[in-house]
Amino acid sequence: MKRKIADSGLLLVALVWGTTFVIVQKAVAFLPPFAFNSIRFFLAAIILGGWIVFAAPDKKQFLKRKRIWHKGISLGFWLYLGYGFQTVGLIYTTSSKTAFITGLSVVVVPLMAVFLLKQRLTLSSAISVIMAVAGLYLLTGGSGLAMNKGDFFVLLCAFSFGMHIVMTAKFASGAPVLWLTLIQLATVSFLSLITSLSIENWKPAFKWDIMLQKEVITALVVTAIFATALAFLAQTYFQGYTTPARVALIFALEPVFGALTAYVWANETLGAKGITGCILILAGMIAAEFPFAKILKKRKTKEWVNS
Repeated sequence: MKRKIADSGLLLVALVWGTTFVIVQKAVAFLPPFAFNSIRFFLAAIILGGWIVFAAPDKKQFLKRKRIWHKGISLGFWLYLGYGFQTVGLIYTTSSKTAFITGLSVVVVPLMAVFLLKQRLTLSSAISVIMAVAGLYLLTGGSGLAMNKGDFFVLLCAFSFGMHIVMTAKFASGAPVLWLTLIQLATVSFLSLITSLSIENWKPAFKWDIMLQKEVITALVVTAIFATALAFLAQTYFQGYTTPARVALIFALEPVFGALTAYVWANETLGAKGITGCILILAGMIAAEFPFAKILKKRKTKEWVNS
């Protein structure tokens, strides 16, 4: 029963994340992308920090541990790059394409793990990479390397998120998850603020007529509260009652929800080539967690026994 509730909770998280692509795309028409991210993650950090104040034990002990700060800031840096590239990419490409290209992070993780964590490339990972690359080729037009500027930024986002996942696997063992998450969110907010002040026209963030726009308020509420603070808490809690493979498969539905939301809310459509590319990318995400090697091994063992 707990596993079903956990899977349902994680599915809801994937649904919320999937809806944010269209919502954020509408918001960055009024606010610069890094200014938006700075406000979003500041609000999320405040919410999560408030929850920790009332719920987390041994607060002073955690804050005195320098390794937590080092790990949290390092992970926050990759999270900052991921959301930064994604939000900028949404200015130049569609939200449905952004959703599927972002999902490639599930596929690039095994490749990064080979080089950074010295892990072996499994058959499942190899198959998933081939399918995902073919899907990306079709999704971005099927014209060699001719992807638009937005697609390229979102591809950098996928690699940044992939790096974040790999570094999380390296750093999170034995560390207090809530504190790591809080430090990451604060880091993303701070780095986004610095970037906005350096390269963007950040003044709209201080104009009430801009901040009170329906699109901006909706995006900040949905992303800060539901897609960041509550989503991280839900993911942290529910993952204790299900398996990593099931989590990966559930989260593979995020780009599907993103494409459906883009169709319903923004009337975005993909041609036959783009739809085929999306299917290949989604299949590649699922293949990344599919135990091809175990199935082949069992089949060979069964054939050997029968012979």
